[in-house]
Amino acid sequence: MHETTLRQRVAGVLTLAGLLAQIIGFTGGLNTANSVSYLLWAAVILLWRDIPKRSRMQAMVLIVLGIVMLLVARWGYGAHIHWPSVLQGNAFVAAMLVGVSFITLVGKEQGRQKAPGRRLTGSGGILRTWLGVHLLGSILNMSTVILVGDRLARSAPLSLPQLLALNRGLSSAALWSPFFASMGVALALAPEMHYAKVMAMGLPLAMMAGLFTTLDLKRRFDLDNVIGFSLAPKSLMMPVGMALLVMLFHFVITPRLSIVSIITFLIPVVALLSNLPYGGKWTFQRLKQHTLVRLPGMRGEVSLFLAAGLFTLGLSTLVDAVTSNDWTLFAHFGTWEAIASFAAIVASALLGLHPIIGVSILASLLSLESGEQTRFAFVALAAWGVGTSVGPLSGINLSLQGRYGVSGYRMMKHNLPYAGFMSLLVLAILTLSGEWLT
Repeated sequence: MHETTLRQRVAGVLTLAGLLAQIIGFTGGLNTANSVSYLLWAAVILLWRDIPKRSRMQAMVLIVLGIVMLLVARWGYGAHIHWPSVLQGNAFVAAMLVGVSFITLVGKEQGRQKAPGRRLTGSGGILRTWLGVHLLGSILNMSTVILVGDRLARSAPLSLPQLLALNRGLSSAALWSPFFASMGVALALAPEMHYAKVMAMGLPLAMMAGLFTTLDLKRRFDLDNVIGFSLAPKSLMMPVGMALLVMLFHFVITPRLSIVSIITFLIPVVALLSNLPYGGKWTFQRLKQHTLVRLPGMRGEVSLFLAAGLFTLGLSTLVDAVTSNDWTLFAHFGTWEAIASFAAIVASALLGLHPIIGVSILASLLSLESGEQTRFAFVALAAWGVGTSVGPLSGINLSLQGRYGVSGYRMMKHNLPYAGFMSLLVLAILTLSGEWLT
């Protein structure tokens, strides 16, 4: 087990307790929303000094602005604010991220250090690298980049084409995967969205991302000696199996629960059950290591989501107070409004803001009708998928920078043509889809 301080271990236990409180709340017998938020915020406070400086500064700015706007709304405009609940924003999404992290415990290999598959070179290798990261990443999220990247790095330091394939393979999964935090945020902000319609648009868009990546990197780089990664067929059993389980619970067993809620409790349960055949002691040791090492390591993403939630609450409360609940950014969220919103969120990502901030701000300034929520959800997911690929301070680029030493701004420069191509496709979909995205 990696060495951790007592402070970090306590934070890990608090994070696990927050997840458990969220799961208890799903039973409907007890409202645990405040408990979840208090536990996760307490963990963030304990881990604050360990958060990377850039992420810490972003989180601090969001927190301060959120609090200031709440105070102005209360004392300047007399808004009613239920202070015990102000920390709830995005706590359920953070809890989902904690739950999804347990997927790394599926299987006996400690930490899943060995990723099955074979390696090959050329454009075929790039395509298979993208596909492997995309399929596994649709379930495993950020951990897939490290899983595949470390395997490729055994032969030699990762080359730029490999890094770009890792980046684009994972970020494009945000376009459709129900296991991604992007989907959790979209479902929270647009609960009446039609997931089937969003997936019908997002999945083909993601496949175009893979095709463009292969052709783009083949044109710009000599790939003859660039090693790729390919999944063995048996490796797909786990992500496909998890997806089928989620659909079974959503449509049959627990239809009242959202996909985010199902993922939050189902993945930890499956992970622990998969370890029980190896013995109770083995299972406990893996759970202990995950709690004391892996969960404190999620401090950056958890803090960002919680801070963004507080900021969103502050902004929406202030806007409502100033306008007496009678102002929205757009009277109608149609095609041109969707295009403008997508462009603004991607542009903010280029400046270093995580797309969750742009999406959250947009949601706080809108009053979406039921028929507009699917279009809004697609805009949010598309902006997230494109913005995280090109944003120099996005989570994936910060991870690649920290682990493999590539500059986030270098990644941004080489991803600009990709972002431009994907943006054109998104704009075409928004223009041609008409009323279908309602």
